[in-house]
Amino acid sequence: MHHFTYRDGELYAEDVAVRDLAAEYGTPLYVYSTATFRRHFQAFDSAFADLPHMTCYSVKANSNLCVLRLLSELGAGMDIVSGGELFRALAAGVPARKIVYSGVGKRAEEIREALLADILMFNVESMDELRRINDIALELDKVARISLRINPDVDPKTHPYISTGMKNNKFGLDIKQSLEGYELALKLPGIEPVGIDCHIGSQLTSIDPFLEALHRIKDFNQKLKTMGVDVRFLDLGGGLGITYDQEEPPHPKDFGQILVRELQDMDVTLILEPGRVIAGNTGILVTEVVYTKSTETKHFVIVDAAMNDLVRPSLYQSHHTIAEVRPQGRSTRNVDVVGPICESGDFLARDRDLPEVRSGELLAIFSAGAYGFTMSSQYNSRPRAAEILVDGSQVMLARKRETYNDLVALERQCLKE
Repeated sequence: MHHFTYRDGELYAEDVAVRDLAAEYGTPLYVYSTATFRRHFQAFDSAFADLPHMTCYSVKANSNLCVLRLLSELGAGMDIVSGGELFRALAAGVPARKIVYSGVGKRAEEIREALLADILMFNVESMDELRRINDIALELDKVARISLRINPDVDPKTHPYISTGMKNNKFGLDIKQSLEGYELALKLPGIEPVGIDCHIGSQLTSIDPFLEALHRIKDFNQKLKTMGVDVRFLDLGGGLGITYDQEEPPHPKDFGQILVRELQDMDVTLILEPGRVIAGNTGILVTEVVYTKSTETKHFVIVDAAMNDLVRPSLYQSHHTIAEVRPQGRSTRNVDVVGPICESGDFLARDRDLPEVRSGELLAIFSAGAYGFTMSSQYNSRPRAAEILVDGSQVMLARKRETYNDLVALERQCLKE
């Protein structure tokens, strides 16, 4: 459910006409709905009300400071994967003790920053990382709270690029290595093992893979108990999917009911790391039709948004619903919606039946609130889009559109005056 609706033949973001936003802020333009963020977070978080839990929003999904502050005010913690995301979360006012740090390649300076901030815990993904965190903690006269990320070898049945819990993925440690990791953690003076972490993938449309992973984790926890590891936190990651096309992902309340049943014998605080399920349907990408073109075999709609703005269709062959901002009632035509990037892979939709459109008209690309702007780039020296946050009839410029000067701001020192 989202708050992008048609009124009198025109698309609105809450109480603001999308056409007016495009006129004022230009295109391509990311538009987010505050009401949708609130609804999605509360629907997710309340699903686990019967369990001690912490909902740590996955910053990588949408890391705009205004979004992070909004979610923090609603009670969210944060799941981060870089020093930059730590910086953003702290800048947005997120309490450090509500931050968990995941990711396979934490650098020494990033570990140091997180220890100085006193985050809740590190989700450790290798033995080398465990030793490095210990060394840095001792240098700082601190003890690092950690969990080990367990790779349960469970097939999440999602796109292979966003599958993270199988034995051929780069993430986490297998069960045997994990036992060795906890044995080592108990011996390291700068380490306090406090939890177990497991994340099997993204855009999951079934609860079954979660359950399979959870059963393996519960068996693993029994072994940890015999070793004397006091597991206080169980981090099950994120991954619940959303509807982009015909998917029918489970509702968080269904997941919550199952976890209440499964975890009643475990005295732990549950940590969840939702990203897409919170942010995905909160945003649209607004783009203007630049040209239309037909060849002997194809019809093209050429727009001013491109793969540098929204890479998911090119990278994952993912589906995003595309609709007119002001429907004109014309007949449909099978088209490719493409951008101006000099790559054949620059497309937002292929072989899509859409109403015929003309130059200057606006299209809205839905479900763009997660992994949209955060994965955007300046490829082809294209300034990145602006981001707008709508709250009822109020509009906040959450991020200014980049300028040509922004493109070269870090390079100008090599130019002679």
